[in-house]
Amino acid sequence: MRGAPLSSRLNMRKYLMIGVSAFVLGAASMGLVNATAHATAPKPEAFHMLELFGDVLTTVEQQYVTPVDDKKLIESAIDGMLTSLDPHSGYLNAADYQDMRDQTRGEYGGLGLEVTADDGAVKVISPMDDTPAAKAGIKAGDYITAIDGKSVLGLPLDQAVKQMRGDVGQAITLTIAREKHDPFDVKLTREVIAVKSVKYHAEGDYGYLRISAFNEKTGQETADAVKALEAKNPKMKGLVIDLRNNPGGLLDQAVAVSDVFLDGGEVVSQRGREVSDIERYNAHPGDMTHGLPIVVLTNSGTASAAEIVSGALQDRHRAEIVGLTTFGKGSVQSVIPLRGGADGALKLTTARYFTPVRPFDPEDRHHPRPRGRRDRRAGQADRRQGLPVLRGRVPQRPERRRGRDPPGPAQPRRGAAGELRRQDRRLPARPGAGRAEGRLGPGPAADREARHHPGGPRPRPGQA
Repeated sequence: MRGAPLSSRLNMRKYLMIGVSAFVLGAASMGLVNATAHATAPKPEAFHMLELFGDVLTTVEQQYVTPVDDKKLIESAIDGMLTSLDPHSGYLNAADYQDMRDQTRGEYGGLGLEVTADDGAVKVISPMDDTPAAKAGIKAGDYITAIDGKSVLGLPLDQAVKQMRGDVGQAITLTIAREKHDPFDVKLTREVIAVKSVKYHAEGDYGYLRISAFNEKTGQETADAVKALEAKNPKMKGLVIDLRNNPGGLLDQAVAVSDVFLDGGEVVSQRGREVSDIERYNAHPGDMTHGLPIVVLTNSGTASAAEIVSGALQDRHRAEIVGLTTFGKGSVQSVIPLRGGADGALKLTTARYFTPVRPFDPEDRHHPRPRGRRDRRAGQADRRQGLPVLRGRVPQRPERRRGRDPPGPAQPRRGAAGELRRQDRRLPARPGAGRAEGRLGPGPAADREARHHPGGPRPRPGQA
């Protein structure tokens, strides 16, 4: 085998890859048959296209002007297949999958720095309180020029952040450039960094609540913040919830946050591939703020889970929305680990979500059409599929608001042959005490667990 010509080895690899791919397709189809009884066997043209893919890979390996990395090529092909479905589906390699898990858990091993890219350098936005970075005296405006003696100038921000993160207890040395000082080294030890997604303070008789993302702790942090504001000022007159530039996150946490401000009733529903596949998420009875007036701030960076919260509070007449048109993402991605995450994960759109009022219907001329600054591909896809877009409403202009409000909630059609399955899904306790999550298909939970993750645009700064 070692002495075989290159072309023979490549052809053997090609047919081996086709055989493995065919086996995977067959196994996947059998699993889906057991799970849904609606799947069909792989079509014959699928095997032909797999052979075509093998031919293309072989040609690239043999004739491309420089040597290529097979793994990168195939990962890019997988990602391309998924992104061709819609701009929110994709492939996460093992490192990206771990990074996503760190974000949703709300904690990671690192230094406690919020950083951004500035002309090819890594600039410190701020150190987080009570973290190794803050204890070491790193300041906002400092520049990180090297990590463990290796320059990071010109390095993409995400790669610099990955180098600063790592196992808890490991030492790391940063080279800091500070105005009016010579560059100096700072030695730090990584610790568990808990990311606070909710910040709050009082402004006179009003409370201000900033929610920057939706991780596993956001619901509980929101409830705790409301309790703290009310304890500080029992006569608080109103609350401002700032969701600007919030890229979204976990669906169950969007429900948990909405639950804090709603007195029961529907928060959001999601609808899958089948007509009968409808899930409804409801709030518990009891509004923690007891009907306190609420204003929600939004802009074009308010996306996904943040739109679920703002949409629920708007549709249930619980809050006024002030600001710009939101991002306009109405889909839910299930993150499906491959081999327990060892081979990364699929981020696949498996449902669309709808706020309590009826969704946008492109055939209904009385319903406002989506418009505003949005991701072009996402906007085009969502308009074709009739997905909802939240529009910021300014309370001082009620005459304009009345003309834009949807006429009311959709009523599901009922009949002997077309009864819609409705599942009322309630959180088991107050926000943060539990999650409403789903699973897809058969097989070990480690390989098939699907976490509802509306996603959205990623924030530009990095956290290390």
